[in-house]
Amino acid sequence: METIIPEYEIIGNPKLPTGSEPEANKSMPNNNLLEPSTRSTNNRYSAPAPANKAQSFQPTIQPAYQPPPNYKIQGPIMKNEAPARIIPIAALNPYQGRWAIKARVTAKGDLRRYNNARGDGKVFSFDLLDSDGGEIRVTCFNAVVDRFYNVIEVGKVYLISKGSLKPAQKNFNHLKNEWEIFLESNSTVELCPDEDGSIPRQQFSFRPITEIESAENNSILDVIGIVISVNPSVPILRKNGMETQRRILNLKDASGKSVELTLWGDFCNKEGQKLQEMVDSGLFPVLAVKAGKVNDFNGKSIGTISSTQLFIDPDCPEAQGLRAWFESGGRNTASISISKELMPGGSKNEIRKTLTQIKDEGLGRSDKPDWVTAKATVVFIKTDNFCYTACPLMIGDRQCNKKVTQSGNKRWLCDRCNQEFEECDYRYLLQVQIQDHTGLTWVTAFQEAGEEILGCSAKEMYLLKYELQDDTRFGEIIRSRLFHQYLFRLKIKEELYGDEQRVKITVVKVDKVNYSAESRYLLDMVTKNFPNRKQF
Repeated sequence: METIIPEYEIIGNPKLPTGSEPEANKSMPNNNLLEPSTRSTNNRYSAPAPANKAQSFQPTIQPAYQPPPNYKIQGPIMKNEAPARIIPIAALNPYQGRWAIKARVTAKGDLRRYNNARGDGKVFSFDLLDSDGGEIRVTCFNAVVDRFYNVIEVGKVYLISKGSLKPAQKNFNHLKNEWEIFLESNSTVELCPDEDGSIPRQQFSFRPITEIESAENNSILDVIGIVISVNPSVPILRKNGMETQRRILNLKDASGKSVELTLWGDFCNKEGQKLQEMVDSGLFPVLAVKAGKVNDFNGKSIGTISSTQLFIDPDCPEAQGLRAWFESGGRNTASISISKELMPGGSKNEIRKTLTQIKDEGLGRSDKPDWVTAKATVVFIKTDNFCYTACPLMIGDRQCNKKVTQSGNKRWLCDRCNQEFEECDYRYLLQVQIQDHTGLTWVTAFQEAGEEILGCSAKEMYLLKYELQDDTRFGEIIRSRLFHQYLFRLKIKEELYGDEQRVKITVVKVDKVNYSAESRYLLDMVTKNFPNRKQF
């Protein structure tokens, strides 16, 4: 066992009890109390007298048992109100009754609301760092949220005590601590007004990009690199039916590798927009990523999560060394992407294929679908049945989206939900022909992909064609979207139509070609395929 705290202060004012030692005369047995019947004049039953005198020891007799006094209730019992001793975060454990920690808030999560069998609730968390480098997460629920959410500020130092420690939930907590603090109604959080320079403002554990290639999927790590490209922010519809923003950028470092970083939600409009403006103006900033999540689909990439923090041009030795490397020649050094390619806007690590390769390699004919990326041009769009009327009702946290029909009372009916409603949604079901330098093929584009291709909503196109019957305007929009080049993220799967097996190609995502990023992709391909090329 390792001693964590060698000394501890005395609690209260203890004193030795008086009269605890028995007196000698009380310890001696009274021999005269022996009954006469027990004495014998027969020497056979008497102990022989000792030949010489020896020292006699008087035995110590324990005092007779006395029952404890019966205390009467005369007032409240005094508590130890002395302030708890400040200990390192690393010394915290659930078996300590009184503790206090002094630490800096390095991250603060958003206020989240939830609903379960116990009812509605709210929760938020924040991360702490102390002067010894110890980190721990603190979580507050419901009424405790009301007390501390507006009190906690990132970068400030606090004195925290009277919380309970529970095992950390590693699915959501990436800190290197097996415990997590849960604040309660009697917990105290006191702001330390004087700045404590011994506590760092942030703690990093950077991994070179080349090591990310061998990192486990879903692992959380820190990475730092030069931002070499930033793509526009695009809206994405999550599986739960909620829309969010996504932005893709790429980092490179001195290891000779680059990696794709996906920004989600507010990161796109805050740090993401600032990074795009810097790169567009010719600057290549250093970006430090605290707590990024590894994705290993067809390579390795990094994505932001709720606890991720981004630091642009941070003041740390790693950033200074990276900047010096970049300015002294690293700017012109080719890097190999561990994300397979630098696809603008791609959420995962794509594999590039030409349209002819899709057919020649028999993609989509296995049990699982194939996911590829193709750079192609839209050459034709079918205008018959380009969209369908969809159910707008929510099933749990997702929209139904099943096809609805209009009943006799002009209300829309969903067979799945078995409900009628006044208004319905309109969702794209586009049949598009795309072409590249090797051939052409038909693809199906649903809602988000259809909006990206046509540049307007399905409801607008439906009203033009069927209600306003403005075929001229409708035709102008269709023709204006032809012969535009995109990067198509495709899902290829063989499906059964009647008695015939057909390969269906579905557009999962459409992105406009970013020619700067596309040029870097081509240069990377040259580096990979011709490593011994001559330098000109």
